Amino acid sequence: MTAISTLDGRAIDDDRAGFSRARWAAAKPRMWGVGLAAAAAWIIVGTIALFWRETIPLPYGEALATLCGLIALLLIATTFFGDGFGAFGRKARDAGPWALALALFVAAWEIVTAKTGYLPLPFFPSPQALLEVYAEDWPRLLDSVRASGWLLVRGFAFGATAGFAIGLAMGWWKRAGYWIHPALRLIGPVPATAWLPIIFFVFPSSASASVFVIALASSFPIAVLTWSGIAGVNRDYYDIARTLGATERFLIFKVAIPAALPHVFVGLFMGLGSSFAVLVVAEMLGVKSGLGWYLSWAQGWGAYGNLYAALLVMALACSTLITILFRLRDRLLSWQKGMVRW
Repeated sequence: MTAISTLDGRAIDDDRAGFSRARWAAAKPRMWGVGLAAAAAWIIVGTIALFWRETIPLPYGEALATLCGLIALLLIATTFFGDGFGAFGRKARDAGPWALALALFVAAWEIVTAKTGYLPLPFFPSPQALLEVYAEDWPRLLDSVRASGWLLVRGFAFGATAGFAIGLAMGWWKRAGYWIHPALRLIGPVPATAWLPIIFFVFPSSASASVFVIALASSFPIAVLTWSGIAGVNRDYYDIARTLGATERFLIFKVAIPAALPHVFVGLFMGLGSSFAVLVVAEMLGVKSGLGWYLSWAQGWGAYGNLYAALLVMALACSTLITILFRLRDRLLSWQKGMVRW
């Protein structure tokens, strides 16, 4: 517009220069102060781990310093080239304050355990002790993760299937609701762990009893929420579908269940949380492998480094499973994406 109105070569040059400056400013790497501060904090943590003498000599001090250095390098790279990393760079920058806080926490942890002995061993192991567990006991830890995962998958699958079927029957057929509802109100609120003496007596093996305990704990919230979802579907949907010739099968699978899915997913979240709680208890009492068994074994031997390492793995695993379930919900219920946050 400026070039056409003025026909002045200088004005055109000014516009081009302004456009070039805007492009250069957009392409210029943005300085990330929090990232640089976090990188400096991790370098300090590595320096403390490497040069400050421990009260009791510990292995893996150099490994801890190397790990801190790698984290610092990653933060520095994100500081200068984060815009080129795409979504990873944006997420890394969002997590910058947490990277700084985590560095401060690890520094304080290292000082009060390995460097000064303010917190006594073996109840408060140092960061090096956890690295030692992951480096030397990873086969047993990995086998425990595999055993717990398989046990959780079987128990939660049975519990989700049974809870969904019970909730659907109660919400759709009045006669089923008449008979099931009193039993559900009586048995459902009882903690699944209270049934352990009977369950371990009835079932032939500890593994099958553990699967049943997890299924029992997860089925109750799924049944209640599915029932509420089915019963709360707008009756106009059924009337409209019937005027178009819909059969009962169509009404159940194409109208009732899709409309009740938001409630069903809330029940799945609650059921998964309940299954985590009873998983540890079931593995401590019966089975011979798994994270619950690992925790009990580590406590029995006073290996608190192993215990904290297993707790960290368990926290990451549970958080990952909840995240996967939320991603699945957002994909299936795209019109409700963001209404329930994790």
